Amino acid sequence: MPVRVLAVDDSVLFRTKLQLTLSKDLDIKIIGTAVDADDALRKILELKPDVVTLDVEMPKMSGIEFMKTLMKQHPVAVVVVSSLPMNAIDAMSAGAVDFVKKPMDGSAGSVGAFFDELAEKIKVAAGAKVRNTTLVNPSMLSVHLMGNATITPDKQDIIAIGASTGGTEAILEVVKNLPASMPGIVIVQHMPPTFTTMYAQRLNKICKMSAKEAADNDRVQQGQILLAAGDYHMTLKKDEKGYYVRCQHGEKVSGHCPSVDVLFDSVAQTAGRRAVGVLLTGMGADGAKGLTKMHSLGSYTIGQDKDTCVVYGMPMEAYKLGGVSKQFPLDQIGDELIYYYNKKSKI
Repeated sequence: MPVRVLAVDDSVLFRTKLQLTLSKDLDIKIIGTAVDADDALRKILELKPDVVTLDVEMPKMSGIEFMKTLMKQHPVAVVVVSSLPMNAIDAMSAGAVDFVKKPMDGSAGSVGAFFDELAEKIKVAAGAKVRNTTLVNPSMLSVHLMGNATITPDKQDIIAIGASTGGTEAILEVVKNLPASMPGIVIVQHMPPTFTTMYAQRLNKICKMSAKEAADNDRVQQGQILLAAGDYHMTLKKDEKGYYVRCQHGEKVSGHCPSVDVLFDSVAQTAGRRAVGVLLTGMGADGAKGLTKMHSLGSYTIGQDKDTCVVYGMPMEAYKLGGVSKQFPLDQIGDELIYYYNKKSKI
């Protein structure tokens, strides 16, 4: 059965182009279009689509406000289409499954790549979890939050995190309450350029640790998060002063640039048993081989469990390869990191 899609955009030209192009994919069926939030809500109730594509820059009610209303009343898988990074990130926070950046130029190559990516993400969204309904396990929390001793990591300790579909909110859930005394953290989240800049700024605003988009030769420091920039692979290096990162353009690896596998592979080789690897929600297998290599070289590796993943792809593949030391629900991973380093500090 093809994925039934409702396309929401105030531009008649864009709606027409979207309908004509996506209809060529036999796995997708455009069952309707809408021009604004009122029209969209009416047609969602009437047509019951599997997936909604949503332009967040709309008249009357913004797409963000619409998302918040929709997810409370009639949750449905939404793929956001936006040219503005902050709007897309806000939409993810409001419950969207994924986003696609609108092409900035009208070239055939850019437009074709946009629709290819949109079609792929529509298919992923059709099987994704729209909202996380997993309850916190109080007994687990009580164990993990025992003792708030200041974490005193060794300068060789490091945490590496990878994510894709659903990852913007998953990463935030993991790192937002980590104390500034935690080891340095390096992260790959599949996002395009500019979007990673805005997301790093959001992390910096919300988290107790500081956060920034990584630049070439940045040092990895206690209490700081480095997020790989869009279109740049990030790798971990080491010299007499400690860890630093290299950020370089390159061909896609495991389908992505930045790639989680590239980061994890370098962390495995450079830090080995001094590292912790965390693989979160995402479609595909990027990061699975890298996490498995980290595990084989002595790193403690964590995979997000199936029930709390928006898409249980990347952590599932790592688990099948034997690369996951333990699986945890999303809301327990941050606590596990605190518990792990508290325990290490006392040894």
